[in-house]
Amino acid sequence: MTPALEPRIVEEPGNGTLEIFPLEPKEETLVALMTEFFRDHWDKIHFGPLIQGSVFEIKVTEPPTKIGMLDGYLTVDFGVWHFHICIGEHKGSKNKPVDPDLAHHRRTSRAEFYRRLNPDGTVGSWGFRMFNGKGENQIYVFLPNPFLSDDMRFLKHPDWSRLALWDDLRQRYLGLPPDPKDRSGKMMFHG
Repeated sequence: MTPALEPRIVEEPGNGTLEIFPLEPKEETLVALMTEFFRDHWDKIHFGPLIQGSVFEIKVTEPPTKIGMLDGYLTVDFGVWHFHICIGEHKGSKNKPVDPDLAHHRRTSRAEFYRRLNPDGTVGSWGFRMFNGKGENQIYVFLPNPFLSDDMRFLKHPDWSRLALWDDLRQRYLGLPPDPKDRSGKMMFHG
């Protein structure tokens, strides 16, 4: 575990108010975390890029068949489809090296856990996201939400047990204990 960087609150157009918990984007940390997400929690998460005008909320029905690293790219292979995400040192091949500026652009430069705050200051959603060297979103991992079922339907009553993964990740990756603020909301505000 790396020492936690200072959390901060930001306003983002389209995302609202987020409380950000930065994580040092070291290759070994990101490999461990992303492998854990897709090897151990594939059935609990939704994931994909989130950019203005487009959100992919992918939910898989089976675990990946392979997770591996090559030339700075983590590959998560689900058999019929896969994705690559540059989280480490990317050089290209001996015959076709990658320009250092392009390598910097591609690599994760910012990684953070976040919780989205409702207008009343309570928490409405939880997740993890990564951005490349130019600040472009690479991936969001949407964590289980106590206000939503696995099939993304609103629950009548919050199921706080769905915060177990968030609590565990905060403790192990940020050194932060469970926070009563996470259980303060009555609903999730959307949009």
